[in-house]
Amino acid sequence: MAAFHYNALDAAGKTSTGMIEADSARLARTQLRDKGLFVVELQSLSESLAPSGTRSWNLPFRKRISLSEVSLMLRQFATLLEAGLPLEQALAVLIEQGDNPAMRQVLATMRSEVLAGNTLARAMEKHRDTFPEIHRALINAGEESGELATVMDRLATYSEGQQALQQKIGLAMIYPAIVVTVAVLVVGGLLIFVVPPVVEVFQQTHQALPFLTRALIGLSDLLSATWLYLIVFFVLGGFGVQRALQQETLRFQLHLKLLRLPIVGKLIRGNNTARMASTLSILVGSGVGLLTALNAACGVVSNLPMRRALEDAAAKVREGATLSRALAASGLFPPVLVHLIASGEQSGRLDTMLDRVAKQQTQEVSGFTSTLASILEPVLILFMGAVVLLIVLAILLPIIQMNQMVK
Repeated sequence: MAAFHYNALDAAGKTSTGMIEADSARLARTQLRDKGLFVVELQSLSESLAPSGTRSWNLPFRKRISLSEVSLMLRQFATLLEAGLPLEQALAVLIEQGDNPAMRQVLATMRSEVLAGNTLARAMEKHRDTFPEIHRALINAGEESGELATVMDRLATYSEGQQALQQKIGLAMIYPAIVVTVAVLVVGGLLIFVVPPVVEVFQQTHQALPFLTRALIGLSDLLSATWLYLIVFFVLGGFGVQRALQQETLRFQLHLKLLRLPIVGKLIRGNNTARMASTLSILVGSGVGLLTALNAACGVVSNLPMRRALEDAAAKVREGATLSRALAASGLFPPVLVHLIASGEQSGRLDTMLDRVAKQQTQEVSGFTSTLASILEPVLILFMGAVVLLIVLAILLPIIQMNQMVK
């Protein structure tokens, strides 16, 4: 049985869209006619994806599925499987309960693949933009071991943890970003639209103006004459930087410099280490081979130097080296990771030690982010106040000077 997406018209001429399951497109059209719908377009969902897993141009839904939606779906999936529902029936329930048309389409194509005899992991291969390699590796391990419900529960927990960490980091950075944006707009507006007419009065007096006032006048004249060009420059500069960073060599050098910064580097290292350790923990704990787990973990490491170091470590492990020594050779990973992995290799509890590292690094990143945000907030407010104070002083100093001359 295949899934089809349809666009149809009812008897009143109202447009109706949705999905329907049938053995063939002809039967799907028949079912829709029986419901009083005139089919305008009918497309097989299993054919709406390109072979590489990327979406084709004629897809009815092009919205990217967010991590929160994937996490919610995985948790619901795990609950249904633990309740004893067969795989295809669990997928049908998820399709029926889904609110996002893009997610429902993905689930429908997966269900069609499962009904055709493919495994769930194989069905996920066509949706790599939605399900990363760790998802597919875990599902494959769960199907091979017969513990799909247990593995799905661990995968849902992992996905929820990643979502919570991303949200915490994002929320911590929202306030500083808003303060910086407001400060730039306020100061720019003062210098371009407010300062010139006020300062023009002082210039007409032909008296010697204080240095702060003269500096403010020069900056105001510069911004008034070039603000439009500055906007174009920053837009084109941002576009050029984005194009340049598409080159892996330049991106690698940038990531390496960021990794060496005292504050930003610690945050990047901790975040990537937490994701890597958590991925290895659930994969190794689910019976996936270490080399396969390392290859999957490389996909969740966003920092290129750390990813390359992990790839080199996987090559050394393939040659017979221990994982702890292979990771220690790069010097890019926290010592706590290396020591706990060494302890896990000696005790045979590698997955447990990796899980401890993941939790420790996640807590450290979360605490560091909260502390950094709490420090940035008053610093940015004080900086904005200082800038506004300088502008006010530059305007008031000539007034005070004129009053003294009158007296």
